[in-house]
Amino acid sequence: MAAESRRLLRRTVIGLVLLIGVAYAAATVRLMLQENELIFRTAVARADSKPSFGYEQIDLPRTDGARQFAWIMRNGSRPANGDDARERWVLYLHGNASTVASRMNVAHYTRLHELGLHVLAPEYRGYNGLDGVPSEASVQSDARAGYEYLRSQLHVPADQLVIYGWSLGAAVAVQLASQVEAGAVVLEGAPASVVDIGQQRYPFFPVRWIIRNPFNAIERVAAIRAPLLFLHSAEDTIIPFSEGRRLFDAAPQPKKFVEVRGGHIEASEMDREVFYGAIRDFLAGFPPR
Repeated sequence: MAAESRRLLRRTVIGLVLLIGVAYAAATVRLMLQENELIFRTAVARADSKPSFGYEQIDLPRTDGARQFAWIMRNGSRPANGDDARERWVLYLHGNASTVASRMNVAHYTRLHELGLHVLAPEYRGYNGLDGVPSEASVQSDARAGYEYLRSQLHVPADQLVIYGWSLGAAVAVQLASQVEAGAVVLEGAPASVVDIGQQRYPFFPVRWIIRNPFNAIERVAAIRAPLLFLHSAEDTIIPFSEGRRLFDAAPQPKKFVEVRGGHIEASEMDREVFYGAIRDFLAGFPPR
């Protein structure tokens, strides 16, 4: 009788272990299948805002034939041909769950415009009506297309070009700035590593083994040769403040870290004077050569 009870208990335990194993494997596969939407969040990306000042939507030329557009927002009516050394262009790279036409991105354009800057904001494939599915490689390619347009079509000198990235766009900006010349780099709410954040949020899953879009900015930031400004809110619950500090610590000089208030989304407006004052002063400290 006792032996029969032990066999029953053993079968029950084995059955439970197998059930847990199957459930864990299914959950891991589900996490893998959801990776793109968890990282890029195209389904919730809104495109319902426009600048109050003049802007132009242009198609970006692509060697791969993919359709891509960008918004160009010139400051004033002067042609941006690089002849005036006081004029600077911002290549603005937005984050996930948004488009070039999302409310807070348009707010950024407005404030950058008020600082006297020209702005070019490229859209990523899979967003805002563009075909394709975003990936780390694709958004890097899309950002590079915006950079090349400024350099080859608008003839903007590298030292007059500021690469600006917010959130996931900051990781894109780090990758781009590690490969090209720029006058300055501004990173807002920057993640040191998306895969590390994912591992923290899903500690019981092998995120580092299964993620296809790791966005390891911390591995590339040391290659940047332009001055770096980091803006991060201690109240940020999306990209932890510690992530921004970790990336800053790994970055080369010259660099500056400015703590702002307002969390991940609203800091640029809630702490506007500190936020844009930091950008103004930073750029003034590194004028085009």
